[in-house]
Amino acid sequence: MPMPDEESVTRLLGDAGSGKPDAWNRIYALLYRDLHQIARAQIRQQRRSHVRSPTSLISETWLKLASADFSVENRAHLVALVARAMRFVLLDEVRRALAEKRGEGMDLLPLDETTEPVQTSRLEQLLILDQALTDLGKLDARLAQVVEMRYFGGLSELEIADVLKVTERTVRRDWRKARAFLFSHLGEGELPEQW
Repeated sequence: MPMPDEESVTRLLGDAGSGKPDAWNRIYALLYRDLHQIARAQIRQQRRSHVRSPTSLISETWLKLASADFSVENRAHLVALVARAMRFVLLDEVRRALAEKRGEGMDLLPLDETTEPVQTSRLEQLLILDQALTDLGKLDARLAQVVEMRYFGGLSELEIADVLKVTERTVRRDWRKARAFLFSHLGEGELPEQW
């Protein structure tokens, strides 16, 4: 049985689709706590000291979605969409940071000096994980969606099953397949601890 705010969000999504002016503001207010939790989780995964605040991530993501044309069925579907959009906002930030880093403070070393290989930074690991998810999505789009919704969006198996119109058992099986794919492509040391 859906929770009262889930029913309210679903009803408000219908109102928003009908063009009622205040519907999106009310949806935002109802979902803000969930969005803040997702934003905190995604920022925590980056483990960077100068990362934006959850509030600024929510704001930028919401603004980007406001200019997009999309349809949403229910609360879980909207949360999954927002989580994916947050991931892309953070990845854009990571790409900018790496581009700036590559252009600044580069020292030329003599060719006869040897250097120790540098470990992949956390930022680069996020981009590698994103590429692995992209590769997984080409192989099986639903597996990549399950990872996005569970890992990045924090959705439960039941919520993911509802969004994807499959059973919880299928979600569990997809999660195992996706983890196996990512482990084989990235190695155990490259994946976050909670996998």
